[in-house]
Formats: sequence, C-alpha cells, structure tokens
Amino acid sequence: MAGILYIVPTPVGNLEDMTFRAIRVLQEADLILAEDTRTSSVLLKHYQIEGRLESHHKFNEHKTASIIKERILSGMNVALISDAGTPGISDPGFLLARTCIEEGIEVQTLPGATAFVPALVSSGFPCDKFCFEGFLPQKKGRQSRLAELAQETRTMVFYESPFRLVKTLEQFSQVFGPERGCSVAREISKKFEEHRRGSLEEVLGWFREHEPKGEIVIIVEGAEFKKEKKVYHKADRDDED
Repeated sequence: MAGILYIVPTPVGNLEDMTFRAIRVLQEADLILAEDTRTSSVLLKHYQIEGRLESHHKFNEHKTASIIKERILSGMNVALISDAGTPGISDPGFLLARTCIEEGIEVQTLPGATAFVPALVSSGFPCDKFCFEGFLPQKKGRQSRLAELAQETRTMVFYESPFRLVKTLEQFSQVFGPERGCSVAREISKKFEEHRRGSLEEVLGWFREHEPKGEIVIIVEGAEFKKEKKVYHKADRDDED
C-alpha cells in the first residue's frame, strides 16, 4: 500500500507558530525532506523530532522527485518542509507534489505559517481579492510584468530581498505612481517585526535612509482602490534611531 506525501508548513519566525498536527506528522513520518537540513535540524531538535532527514531543494528536486515518488509507492510516509513557511510558496515543493499527484499518490498539505498572509492582512488594504506575485523576474521579463500589473485592481503581494528592496520600490514608484499606497512588512513573526506603511514615495524615502534587513513582503494597493482617509499606526509615523 502506498504511503502519503505530507506538505508541512514551518514557522517563518517564532517557533511557537508550529501547529500540534505538524509536530505529530513530523514525528510519525518515515522520512523528512528539508530544503536545508542544517536549518531544519534546529526546528526538529526544538520539538524533539528525531526522524530521518534528507535534503530536497531547488538544485536537486528534478533528480530526487522521482526517487521520492518510488519510496512513497513502496509504503513510506514522507513529510516535506522548507526553511520557513509553506513548501511550494516561493520554495521547493510544487514539482514533488505534482509528481506524486500524477502517480495517484495521496498528497496532504497541512494549513500553517506563510509570510504573505499576515503581511497582507496587516497592510490595511483589501484582502478579499489579491494577486500573489512572489519574486518578480530579476532581469528578463521584469519590466513587461510591471507594465501589466500597473492596471491590476487587486491588492498585489510581492516577496523581495532586503538588498533589492530600494531598487524595487523605485521601479514600483515609476510604474505604479509615487502616490500608490504600499506596506512593507519585515521580519514577520520575529522579534524585530516591522510594518512600514504609506505611499510608495514615503516608504521608499524611509528605506533609502534606513537599511532594510531580514525577510521582506511588499503589499501594493490595487489601481482602483480609493481611501476616504489614510490611517497609519503611530509606529509608522515615528522616526527610529
């Protein structure tokens, strides 16, 4: 009898964001696949999970997906985790899930942590309809994609590196307009979590003077979102040392 592929979200910051079910599944799995075994070992040790651990990342997933598929078909229950958040959301996971589904293997994805949801809900922009763009192309196709998004009416969600944040905000300001509202969430669920809200021009000005660090989620309002009154948290207005 074939086993099951479990896709297991892990905390994006605070280790307390791990669910009881996720802990149980990892404890019971015959094999745990991790994006980086060194990073995941910290989490597993914290919860006293001693299962067999192997690497599964973007550089080897095409090679290992078929091997893992055969193991599951032989009866193994396999759990897939990434460094943080839900596998498949800008992390390895899609290829293995599709391979297993095509083979008729049961795939169970546990609900749990992902960085963009708290960033989106905390932005103050409509989140009943939104589009998730993840990481934009760094070079080829980037400008054309931005041009397409200029008229997007839904709230837009982007991931970005802190090293490219200022450049990306500059491009957003040029394409979407400097008055378009945005929220930059940094270090979600960690000690120094920060949400910087305002127009693209205002937020860009802040990060030009304050070097960003950590994981970044950018939320940009849709083209037709109208606000009667802008409301910002006190923390968004106060300067920081």
